Amino acid sequence: MMISLRQLKVFVTVAQEKTITAAAEQLYLSKPAVSMALSDMEKLLDKKLFERLNNRLIINENGKRLLPLADEMLARSQQIQHVFEQSDQLSGSLRVGASDTIGNQLVPFLLSDFRCQSGHYDQRLFVSNSQTIAEKLLAFELDIGLVEGRFDAHQSNDYSQLTVIPWLSDEMCIACSPNHPLVKQQSLSLFDLEQLEWIVREPGSGTREHFMSRIAPRLSNWTISFELSNTEAIINCAAAGLGFAYLSRLSARHAAMAGRIALLPLPLDLQRQYWLAMHQEKHQTPLLSLFVEFCRRWHVED
Repeated sequence: MMISLRQLKVFVTVAQEKTITAAAEQLYLSKPAVSMALSDMEKLLDKKLFERLNNRLIINENGKRLLPLADEMLARSQQIQHVFEQSDQLSGSLRVGASDTIGNQLVPFLLSDFRCQSGHYDQRLFVSNSQTIAEKLLAFELDIGLVEGRFDAHQSNDYSQLTVIPWLSDEMCIACSPNHPLVKQQSLSLFDLEQLEWIVREPGSGTREHFMSRIAPRLSNWTISFELSNTEAIINCAAAGLGFAYLSRLSARHAAMAGRIALLPLPLDLQRQYWLAMHQEKHQTPLLSLFVEFCRRWHVED
């Protein structure tokens, strides 16, 4: 007896959802049907694919070895369904993950341009912080990630499974209320940033990582006033005088032009690299290959 595509789909979904209940809801199957499909597959392979921990199923090393192959088989099965359609027609769905700044400021325009050029309209966008995007790439829940933070192996051994390619670049800035005394000061230095309160992103965010590597080490005395996961909330807090914000200029430009926040001119190199990220073992369908190439050629219009 051979392993079926249905069993592979159950396996991949359980790996992503981590419970039989959640997987059953995603697959529109009963819990016994999901359990049986997974059990039959493990018997056929004579290997356990998950560790059972209370009600959760955590993928083990056997499962991790199988996951990229299962993902590829499912992707290829979708291609087979469309093999006799017009040769110039792209098939399948594209699952794009983006970290906060990129997802809010760039990807909507990137996808709009991609649709116009390719004629492909089936994309799904997931926006979160860089760490969450990495986790979903590792679980094959996303096809590609567009992120602000680079994934280094010292952060997690699993990150070595990701291929990371330089993409666009952006500049960071320091923002505060227009009424703060520093706004009227003629020239500013790092010394002026001492003893200030900062509104920062949550752990796992590429913006927070950049702040902690570029600004925080140069200050001897600073505190966190708020830790937020939403850029607009950070801008509003800065506008209200609740602290200083470290933001992408892309994110801050509209609020600055409207006079809601002021951007402080500091003699610092605050350039930041954006990255394209994929799992090394991710099967590149014609659709994914085209999208990667499109991203590498794409640039932001003024």
